[in-house]
Amino acid sequence: MNHRPDSDGYEDGNALAGPLSEIFAVDLTSALGRCANCGVTEPVARLHVYTRAPGLVARCPHCAHVTLRMVRSPDDAWLDMSGTVALRIPLTSG
Repeated sequence: MNHRPDSDGYEDGNALAGPLSEIFAVDLTSALGRCANCGVTEPVARLHVYTRAPGLVARCPHCAHVTLRMVRSPDDAWLDMSGTVALRIPLTSG
């Protein structure tokens, strides 16, 4: 399934860098996530992120399955990763 950022109204996964950095001490955009629907593993930065919602909604670039949702309130953040089977987070730069 091909999607185009300009016409489909989404940004790439780098749009998650700032909001996720408020929660995690490492940059998760370079982490590898496996889609729960199609099983493809891609860097978080390749997700299609829809920002015109009550929060951020990230979809798999291959099957459009919702892999991550993030909603913020003044005091809390909710992170739903039920659409992601696993997340491999690099802890070293090498």
